[in-house]
Amino acid sequence: MARFGGRALEDEYLQIVRDQGGDVSSRRAANQWLGTTHAVFHGKPVPWSVVPKIFDRAQLNVLADAAETMGRIMDKCTRAYLDSPSFRAQLGFDDRMDQLVRVPTSYTRLIPIARVDVFFNEQTGDYQFCELNTDGSSGMTDTVEVTRAEQRCDAWQEFSRRHPRLRTFDVLEGAIDAVLATYDSWVPAQGARAQEPVLAFVDYPESVERQEVDHLIERLQARGISARFADLRSLRTTPVDGRLRLVDDQGPIDLVWRRVVTSELVQKSCEGAYALERAVADDLACVVGTFRTWVCASKTIFSALFSPEAAQFLTDDELRFVHLHVPQTHRLSPDDDLSPYAQKDRWILKPAGGYNSVGVVAGLDCTQGQWEEALRQMASQRGVVQRYASMYKTPVLMGDVDAQADPLDASLASNMEGLYLFDGKFGGVFTRCGLGNTIGEKVGRVFVGCVACDE
Repeated sequence: MARFGGRALEDEYLQIVRDQGGDVSSRRAANQWLGTTHAVFHGKPVPWSVVPKIFDRAQLNVLADAAETMGRIMDKCTRAYLDSPSFRAQLGFDDRMDQLVRVPTSYTRLIPIARVDVFFNEQTGDYQFCELNTDGSSGMTDTVEVTRAEQRCDAWQEFSRRHPRLRTFDVLEGAIDAVLATYDSWVPAQGARAQEPVLAFVDYPESVERQEVDHLIERLQARGISARFADLRSLRTTPVDGRLRLVDDQGPIDLVWRRVVTSELVQKSCEGAYALERAVADDLACVVGTFRTWVCASKTIFSALFSPEAAQFLTDDELRFVHLHVPQTHRLSPDDDLSPYAQKDRWILKPAGGYNSVGVVAGLDCTQGQWEEALRQMASQRGVVQRYASMYKTPVLMGDVDAQADPLDASLASNMEGLYLFDGKFGGVFTRCGLGNTIGEKVGRVFVGCVACDE
């Protein structure tokens, strides 16, 4: 008997769809419903799969252990950055970023919310990490709403009749719990915590995942918590009732759910950015995900994990974990010999301060000449080159059934699982598929719901 059964369950689900002639009418109804939720992109439902990702108990145990082990390593790396100049040097931050990351805070949790992304082989249980996300770890709304869309289809009704022990993750509530727990642990140097805090999601309007933020605001308001979005550029510090406060155009803010990526904040420095920095340094508000989370969001963290400095604070088991599951990664500089990376299909390039897959270049997508030029450009920008990890592929049936398309025509897509960590504990899975050699906003992404089967 196979150790992992999730792949067989997905195949069974796909066969149910085929047996129903593509489940066309309920797929169309579910897609129309999805367009009424927050899981939309450019005014349309996000691209989604009618077949969910189904993990059995053994697979979930592997994924939970992967997430929590990496979470402990991330905490150790963050602490080491704050305490150790030698490890600090491995990340290659400039003075501005270094000063920002080391601004202290008055709560103990180093990384309240994270999403660690892996390429997971559903048949063998092997996995390789793709990247670590700590700043505005998104995808929660898409995974929740796409799962709900899949469950509106007739195929789901038949599958759940055969397998009644199914459950889903509410990662939105998990994230909210982590943020509120962080606020409860915050001990400001001056004044006292507000009993009924005003929460603001802070980001640049042109960058924020506004649909997800609006969804979270609705959930918070349903709990009786005042919440709103605040344009980072509108922030300032000013006296209110005799005490210096962080405010936006609507008034004082007690609790900040920081969604802005630290590198973008530095790139687009403005008065609001400096106000947010002051709010952290002077305890004017509880800022969840203070700037120290950039230590593990930076693409240079993987190269630092292989350094002799990391071996000084990671256990032998943790070092084995790194060597087994983290792809070989090297920081580049303009004077480097680039010949070790000449075999383009083995490598992928990433900007050190990148996010949302912007600037990522896979050698598989390049001619040799294009790769060599991209490699030189990335070295001039001091980015990273990373061993390309092969991705596990599964068939995808799109939820949006075009009138002219074959409803049974499945595309083979690469899978990436995002494993959520809330207060260091595994909180659920986000799956995104891609039809190319990278998985991102611009390259044919497909969102897939996630279900646990506890048989």
